[in-house]
Amino acid sequence: MNISFSVEELLAITSPSRTQGDLKIQITGIAALDKAQKGDLSFLGNQKYKHEVPTSKASVLLLPEDFAEEPKPDQLFVHVKNPSFALGQICRVIESKLWPKREPSIHPSAIIAESAQIAKSAYIGPYCVIGEGAIIGENAILESQISIGRHVIIGDKAWLAPHVSIYDFSKIGTGVRIHSGAVIGSDGFGYETVNGIHEKIPQVGCVVIENDVEIGANTTIDRARFAETRIGQGTKIDNLVQIAHNVSIGKNCFIVALAGISGSTVIEDYVVVAGQAGIAGHLHIGKGVMIGGQSGVNHSIPAGSFVRGAPALPHMQANRIDILKKQLPELFKRISTIEETIKKLSPSCE
Repeated sequence: MNISFSVEELLAITSPSRTQGDLKIQITGIAALDKAQKGDLSFLGNQKYKHEVPTSKASVLLLPEDFAEEPKPDQLFVHVKNPSFALGQICRVIESKLWPKREPSIHPSAIIAESAQIAKSAYIGPYCVIGEGAIIGENAILESQISIGRHVIIGDKAWLAPHVSIYDFSKIGTGVRIHSGAVIGSDGFGYETVNGIHEKIPQVGCVVIENDVEIGANTTIDRARFAETRIGQGTKIDNLVQIAHNVSIGKNCFIVALAGISGSTVIEDYVVVAGQAGIAGHLHIGKGVMIGGQSGVNHSIPAGSFVRGAPALPHMQANRIDILKKQLPELFKRISTIEETIKKLSPSCE
């Protein structure tokens, strides 16, 4: 990755509250504090790495506004409200150069149904297949080898990476980003066992993805048994997440990698589901709930709670239980000693 920024360009992008030091060279790389060399940009996004700042060889460091130390010669401290976000602003500029906007066009290898409607500003890449009655919005980008089912709606400015599959009747909102291998609208997992045979229950609903949602690679979102599976505006879903039929997820949630959400569960706005957490079906997760990594949630959770563990418990209660678990070996040892003592004393007690 080749990058080049002048100090003036960096300051224009980040709008710092103040700077310390002086620097004339171009910035040609980005690196962690302990890996950075001359010409690199680095940042302090987590206070646990504060001790690495004085020894960092980075030429420019993005630092919190209250950082009090002095830069070395030929080093520039750039003080911003949020160093991680400031770095994100710089990376957004880099991203626009690495992956420039696609020019509106339809690749000759694309297969498009006659009844599909493609906006003139859209880009349809190689080997894409677009089904009957599908609608592709303004400035939408379909990279390559993407399958769009019948009567699917792809909103304006949506971006779909290679090998995304969108099943029939799904609705994808404005500005949605879907990464490679994601499957939207596959059948929900529904069966009834009749006379010893697992009879498949038809899944005749759809999936609705609201505006500004991001869906990670190889994530699957199942179509509803009836009505809809819905992902709320601004929600961000990581890689390898499974969302089952008729799930409803609110606005601005975070669903982290390898999480699984069972059917008909309702998740309200601003919920965080950490990695490898599993949520059982037909539950209600209140607004602002935080669910810790690897948690097993088998009951509804009221708004504002922080839970973790399997089964999931309030965070502080789970902490106390963990402390007690560490004491179990010593406790059993003491009990064994007491039992041995009782056995020795019992003959004299008869």
